[in-house]
Amino acid sequence: ERYKHRAGIEGTISQAVARCGMRRTRYTGLRKTHLQHVMTACAVNLIRIDAWNTGIPLAATRVSHFTRLRTPVTLK
Repeated sequence: ERYKHRAGIEGTISQAVARCGMRRTRYTGLRKTHLQHVMTACAVNLIRIDAWNTGIPLAATRVSHFTRLRTPVTLK
């Protein structure tokens, strides 16, 4: 149950790093860096709102190789 919350947070951080370049800051100083993080969070929220409004589906959750081996194959 606790992992569900972590998975959502990890997805948000991953999106912020991949789309908005949050891994490195452009500024020196704690105040400017904090401002950049707040603005990046706002940008991620706007990106997600736009995706929701336009109907862009969420990325599929990755399934490990072991889990794929455990699940039974259904033939059509």
